[in-house]
Amino acid sequence: MNKLLLIFLVFVSCQTQNVPVAEYYDDIDFEQQMFQNPAIFKVEKLIDGDTFWVMNSLREHLKIRLIGIDAPETRTVFKKKKHPFGMTSKLYLDSILLANPYVKLNFDVDSLDQYGRTLAYVYLNDGTFVNEIMVKNGYAVLMTVPPNVKYQERLYKAQVEARERKLGIWREEFLESK
Repeated sequence: MNKLLLIFLVFVSCQTQNVPVAEYYDDIDFEQQMFQNPAIFKVEKLIDGDTFWVMNSLREHLKIRLIGIDAPETRTVFKKKKHPFGMTSKLYLDSILLANPYVKLNFDVDSLDQYGRTLAYVYLNDGTFVNEIMVKNGYAVLMTVPPNVKYQERLYKAQVEARERKLGIWREEFLESK
């Protein structure tokens, strides 16, 4: 299949869904607030479905890893192998962050992982909890690494819903490719 057609089909099927969260940021224009609020960042570049680069108000770049989730790999890295659903997961996250390039980051107990990436819960301007919608729509799975367990139960419920609805990675063709 033509690469452009495949990318188009993935983008058409990737629709951002707003998930109610306890914190709403609707009254804040993240782009205007970025240079006044150190918790607001601009998304710069996507790596895969759970990792991307942001820029802070000092124009420093940070590599962010979404806490509590694991997305399929887009390429073979270390002990993790490339997964057929990896690019779809990346394109889904890209479709969300391309439309909403300013995000609010919240943190848990540990701020860095073993690779030096900043661990974060990510929220869009409208309050959408990105970590959760990646799991809820089947583009990532739950991956809890203590002590960062703040939303473990919430992400677990999102995964149960995705599995029951056979969304994303939980579709039969992707389960067979594991």
